[in-house]
Amino acid sequence: MTRRWQACALAVTIAIVGSATLFAQKKEEKRDGAQKKEIQLAVKLADDVAAGQPATNDLGLAWAHEDFMKAAGNKDYVPFTVTLDPSKFSGSNLVLYWRVVAKAAAAPTPAAPAVPAGKKDGKDSKDSKDSKDAAPKSAYEDVSFLPLTPAAAQRVSRSFTVPAGAYDVFVVAKEATPNQKNAPAAKVSVIKETVTVPDFWNGDLNTSSLIMAQRIDPLPTPLTQQQQVERPYAMGQMEIVPAVDTKFSKKAELSTFMLIYNPKTDSGSKPDVSVEYNFYVKSGGTEKFFNKTNPQNLNRQTLPPDFDTNAGHQLQTGQAVPLASFPEGDYRLEIKVTDKIANKSITRDVNFTVTAS
Repeated sequence: MTRRWQACALAVTIAIVGSATLFAQKKEEKRDGAQKKEIQLAVKLADDVAAGQPATNDLGLAWAHEDFMKAAGNKDYVPFTVTLDPSKFSGSNLVLYWRVVAKAAAAPTPAAPAVPAGKKDGKDSKDSKDSKDAAPKSAYEDVSFLPLTPAAAQRVSRSFTVPAGAYDVFVVAKEATPNQKNAPAAKVSVIKETVTVPDFWNGDLNTSSLIMAQRIDPLPTPLTQQQQVERPYAMGQMEIVPAVDTKFSKKAELSTFMLIYNPKTDSGSKPDVSVEYNFYVKSGGTEKFFNKTNPQNLNRQTLPPDFDTNAGHQLQTGQAVPLASFPEGDYRLEIKVTDKIANKSITRDVNFTVTAS
């Protein structure tokens, strides 16, 4: 079986810092009155669902997947994808708002105590103020305005940046409010997804999410800040296009991408890591070894001379394996990462299916 390597044994510097929260990031951005009103409406929709009101889903909004990568400042970068049902749209523009709230901060706020005597309207009540201050604060929020092109109406990817921990992510998709009188009300959707963000900063051997890629494209020039918001899988000098699902034709390739974090290094700040790719075929509730690729060795002999973990360089691993020789069926890919200096190993798995077409 022939195999083609893709971007393997390369060291990359991923300068993922994430964007600031909505109100800090957009402070200098000029918005017209209509956009400001749309933001207010979207925020109110998220507030209502966070307070326990039933969520509306006129647009078939659904959470597809999320990925985790190491960012700057002891945080994680979390690109995510949601899907929508284009058949349910009646407008031509969409407002997308997302808010991330730590689970620890999302507990219901206790009811405010009764207003003390002499404070009939409660305006001067310290208890009232304290209750308001106790409302959960978002760890991240942002908003996008986008036209409903066929591609945008089906899959939208955005991101957030937070420390490790458990979070509730509220996503609001809303048609832009129509300008015409007596026009049908704008359709809205609100969903809540709970995600657990791993700790990549504790010094333990770890990896980013294993991303199944439809393709990986080079980027000739860096993206602008707005382009980065709209294309969160662009990193450094490349952009990953995640696969829509885990079903692949025999005519296709299985492409993977992963970053390796916290390997131990020698005196020259060089790691010594091997990565093994083993394929197992599933049948009748059991599985057996099918084949493997040659191990990747990431060390001072294979890495660029200027590779330096102290400079923030990260290890990248990935392969593109043609599936022509894979019989139709279900498989499991096991990726084993071994830190030879620390004498530690971790594995990552992904299931996929090979079809005739």
